[in-house]
Amino acid sequence: MEHLPTWLSGSLIYLAAAVIAVPVSRALGLGSIIGYLAAGIVIGPWGIGLVSKVEEILHFAEFGVVLMLFLVGLELEPRRLWNLRRPIFGWGSMQLFGSAALMAGVAIACGVDWRIAVTGSLALADSSTATGLRALADRNLMATTSGRASLSVLLLQDVAAIPVLALLPLLAVADAHAQGSGWIGAAKAVGVIAAIVLGGRLLLRPTLRWIARSESPEIFTAAALLLVVATAYLMHSVGLSMALGAFLAGVLLAESEYRRELETDIEPFKGLLLGLFFIAIGMTIDFGVVARQPLLVAAIVIGFLAAKALVLWLMTRLMPIAAAERPVFIVLLAQGGEVGFVVLQTALGARVLDTPTSALLVAAITLSMLLTPLLLLAADRWAARLAASVPHTLEELSEPQEAPVIIAGFGRYGQIVARLLNAQGVASTVLDHDADMIETARSFGYTVHYGDATRLDLLRTAGAGAARVLVIAVDDKEQSLRLVDLAREHFPRLQLVARARDVTHWNALRDRGVMNVQRELFESSLRSGRTVLELLGEAPHEARRQAMRFRRHNLELFEKMHPLYRDRARMIAVAKEGRQQLEEQMARERAERKERRRRGEEPEPGWDDRSVGP
Repeated sequence: MEHLPTWLSGSLIYLAAAVIAVPVSRALGLGSIIGYLAAGIVIGPWGIGLVSKVEEILHFAEFGVVLMLFLVGLELEPRRLWNLRRPIFGWGSMQLFGSAALMAGVAIACGVDWRIAVTGSLALADSSTATGLRALADRNLMATTSGRASLSVLLLQDVAAIPVLALLPLLAVADAHAQGSGWIGAAKAVGVIAAIVLGGRLLLRPTLRWIARSESPEIFTAAALLLVVATAYLMHSVGLSMALGAFLAGVLLAESEYRRELETDIEPFKGLLLGLFFIAIGMTIDFGVVARQPLLVAAIVIGFLAAKALVLWLMTRLMPIAAAERPVFIVLLAQGGEVGFVVLQTALGARVLDTPTSALLVAAITLSMLLTPLLLLAADRWAARLAASVPHTLEELSEPQEAPVIIAGFGRYGQIVARLLNAQGVASTVLDHDADMIETARSFGYTVHYGDATRLDLLRTAGAGAARVLVIAVDDKEQSLRLVDLAREHFPRLQLVARARDVTHWNALRDRGVMNVQRELFESSLRSGRTVLELLGEAPHEARRQAMRFRRHNLELFEKMHPLYRDRARMIAVAKEGRQQLEEQMARERAERKERRRRGEEPEPGWDDRSVGP
């Protein structure tokens, strides 16, 4: 039999290991990252030894982290970052730098070199974003105070990884020649960053627009990958982190019209390469180091978990987090994370750490992640005891309800719907699972029941079997879709009215047969546009008529585009054609009105209908 190419045999091993290990790990409730790490341990030098050249695949797999940080940059729109600035830079900085300072201080007191202490502490202070967000979603905690606080901390860690990775080479012990050339290297780095920022703002969008006109999805995907590779290469060429270049490229495109398309194209590559990165990390774990120094490894794991837990516990005393939510918050953020692996690999390449020290810390982070599912079980029991010990001021809905309308979610959207129905004398059963929000709503006299609407038993108690309408006003898109599926399966006669956060959410709801879907900002944006027309001199009734015309046309266009939304090229063509038709039609009408007024056939209106319509 002819000898198989190395790349083919390697691909067979990695893909088979991932396909077997990850589903098993997910089925056991351990998460996909644990599955990848376990797969790497099994096939690596300390397992059955199917792979021996770990460093080669690790360098290739690091590109998964580069793609991950590019996607992080895409999510960081300046407006969103500004709105979250206080929890991100406040609580996030307290967790990351507070934990790192505490651990570094202990390490230096124990005689560890300050460079190693600082680098190791920054790596250990990171938490697993993938594991944390997954656990929060599984527990329906994303919309709670602890969920938002966790997201803020994890976001700060992802952002802080960029300057940490960029500054690691400065901690290396350099010779005199290297120090003398440091200013030249710094100047090159600043020049490359400036070129990426300026070039990105001036060239990226026109270039992507030109590529999109080719209507070749595969070329657009290739262009997205080329963008990431090019920026990563430029940064690497001046001795900075490849991830920094990818992150900058993502931020530059965060508000572009191609953001969603880029995310869709790159997500599969990111997922596979990031999984390969975790497999490679599993293979690099030196169990010889663990076996030779088991007490030291155990001390590092217990020490850094305890240090981070202490900082997080102090944070929960200052933050408005319910007592029952604190254990999960502490456990999820106390574990090590994937960025810690990247920090250690970068430090090893920059010769800040030696191989034995890096192997020791990699093993500690991995063991903490392997322990997290067990710690979460303990945290859930701890949280249950805390919840039982607290007076039940927020008891879950238990009495059967008979209102004709059920409203799931009492945020800014659900409140308006509930108040309108109440003003018309229509009874409604309102459900929400954010204890803080419910307490605030009750203080204003609203009747809001505590409970998770995605639970079938609670939905039955709320009267879904006899109710006529279910209003889905929850913030989280995935939770919204789960609620739709649940209602469709068990209460087919229940009419659904849903809120859509964006176009993707709207399409997903329509795919499920939900016809009464309202886009979150559509009507208010139309009303603002009408106000602008009036301020520019348009008669109030004419401004309203044009807004209503635009509204009707937009809704019809959305219906026409929905069957095509998976075919990007055809959808764009329909959108352009519809927009052009509307603009031409309105231009003709403006010209006709102007001509009639010139001839005196249409008097200038003087009435104002500000209270009706958009």
